[in-house]
Order: sequence, then C-alpha cells, then structure tokens
Amino acid sequence: MTDESTPYWVLLSVLFSSVPLTPSLAMTLHQAAYDLFRRDAGSTEVAGDVLQGRVTNLRKHVVLGEITGPAFEADLDTERGKGRVRFLLTRQGLDLMADRPHVGPHSPKPLLN
Repeated sequence: MTDESTPYWVLLSVLFSSVPLTPSLAMTLHQAAYDLFRRDAGSTEVAGDVLQGRVTNLRKHVVLGEITGPAFEADLDTERGKGRVRFLLTRQGLDLMADRPHVGPHSPKPLLN
C-alpha cells in the first residue's frame, strides 16, 4: 500500500526532464499518469500553485534496464519556465497502487458496525 511517505522514485522513473523535478511536481505527474493508466485515457490537464500543463499517455511500455512500465509525457509551464518531462510508471509503483483502496464517486462506501 502506498501513502504519503512513499518516495516518488519508487512510483515513477524519469527518462528526461528539461525542468527541475521537485517531489511535489513528481507526485502531481504520478497522480495524473496513474489516473490515465487506470482509465486507459489519452491525456489530462494538470494544474497547481506553480504549474499547469498536460500529461499524455504515450500508450507504450518502456524497458530501462530492469525498470519497466507504461510511458508518459508532460508539457508543463512552471515557475521556472516551460518544460517537458518524459517518464514511466514503474511496475513496483503500479503494484503498490493496486493494493491501495480507490476512493471516488463510484467507490463502495465503508461498512459501519
């Protein structure tokens, strides 16, 4: 199960980044990419206090040594300028996320005793 203490480098692996990748930015990219992966969607907008842009599902799997996973690309406008990040969701991270209960509008409500 993943939580706030799970480091982002367990969840994603950066292939290329033209902007500095902070832990907050990495987690934002991970959340957007994981949502795209789960829904098998093409792209989504991301926005925050210091960034906005679009994350795109490249619909390819990448192998980098022993790290494998689905590939994504983000075009961002950050406080440090425009940039692009190419990354993959790691298999280890996908397994951790699969163990986490999903909360959403159609999620089953918890049972109360």
